[in-house]
Amino acid sequence: MVPRLSALIVALALAAGGCVTPSIPIPPPEPERMTFTLDVDVGVASFSYGPQASYADAVVYVYNRDRGEGIITTARSDGSVGPTAPFPALVNDEIAITFETADSLAGTCVQILAGGRAGYCQ
Repeated sequence: MVPRLSALIVALALAAGGCVTPSIPIPPPEPERMTFTLDVDVGVASFSYGPQASYADAVVYVYNRDRGEGIITTARSDGSVGPTAPFPALVNDEIAITFETADSLAGTCVQILAGGRAGYCQ
C-alpha cells in the first residue's frame, strides 16, 4: 500500500510541476527610447515610448518621484506608449517608469533632461 501511495504522490507532484512554467522576464525600459514633451509654463509633461513587442498591452506606470504624482496607462499592441496625459514634471525630475505584463514587471528610474530626453537616475 505504501509504494502505491508514494507513486501517487510522485505522479501528482510531477503533474503539478508541469503546469507551472517559468516566466521570461521582460527587459527594463531604456531611457534612449523615452521622450518627454514638456510644458514648462504649466509644469507638466507627457511620456512616450517607442514600440517594443515585449511590452505589448502592458500596464504602464509613470510616477514622478520628486512631485509624488503620476499616471497609469496601457501600452498599445506593439508595445509603444503615448503620448500620455500630462502629469506634473519639470526638467531634472526623477521619473519611475514601470511596465507590467501578465507575468512580468520591469522598471527603471530616469531623470528628465533638457529637450525632453531621459537619462538614468543618479
